[in-house]
Amino acid sequence: MKQLHFGKILWSVMFLLFVCTISARKPIKTLLITGQNNHNWPVSHVVLKQILENSGYFKVDFAISPEKGKDMSNFILDFTAYQLVVLDYNGDSWPEETNQRFLQYVQNGGGVVVYHAADNAFAKWKEYNLICALGGWDGRNENSGPYVYWRDGRLVKDSSAGLSGSHGNQHEYVLNGRDKEHPIMKGLPLKWRHAKDELYDRMRGPGNIQSILYTAYSDKETRGSGREEPLVFTVDYGKARIFHTMLGHAGETVEDNIAMQCTGFQVLLLRGAEWAATGKVTQKVPKDFPTENTCSYRKDYK
Repeated sequence: MKQLHFGKILWSVMFLLFVCTISARKPIKTLLITGQNNHNWPVSHVVLKQILENSGYFKVDFAISPEKGKDMSNFILDFTAYQLVVLDYNGDSWPEETNQRFLQYVQNGGGVVVYHAADNAFAKWKEYNLICALGGWDGRNENSGPYVYWRDGRLVKDSSAGLSGSHGNQHEYVLNGRDKEHPIMKGLPLKWRHAKDELYDRMRGPGNIQSILYTAYSDKETRGSGREEPLVFTVDYGKARIFHTMLGHAGETVEDNIAMQCTGFQVLLLRGAEWAATGKVTQKVPKDFPTENTCSYRKDYK
């Protein structure tokens, strides 16, 4: 009976320690910039907030720009209160004051997540393209930097002429891990099947990739490039920690949003965001993570 009583006490103490640890962890203050995009930003920014906040790790504020073509002069952002900035923006230029404040934040070591079509933005802004490392569309060509893709076990930089940015038909595809030691990657499978999504290819830019995390084969049968394309990576940009994911094309509604409902997309976003903000990843790999042959979904984003 004494052993049973001691066991109950021990379990209670361990439970209280767990609860105290959770409650003591301050959410990471996050600024999500959105408001213009050639993608469905009214869905994507809501879902990104849900994924981040449902994890218990983040508290997200929105910075929503004026509509395309409207006066942007008052879109002045203050980054000083934030550990993380999530970019879900592809539209009109920000005011120069916001540009400079953003660069100061990043150059001082701020954390950044570049999400999907945010790497299409600001083709003529040199520093922004360095922050993304790779981008597409918006007139990018050989003057923007080389094509970057994976071949024979390494990243290749190809300076041949041509426009940047394309994707074939949306489809399921397998992500291929390339750096199993990075904190974001620790414990994640090196192969897993992503839900139906765009697969960006023919991306080009400065190519200052720090760690390539996942690539995927862009099959010509789906109107792809026929190359192994870099889709998830970190960026080498001074003191900053930058996580860039090209995954997660937004659907028609929050409920009909298959690519962002993929468990792999959500878990990778959360791990990349925590690393960008803190330099560490404390989250465990969940049991429902996709396998090489089977997709997995979290349709309620938690």
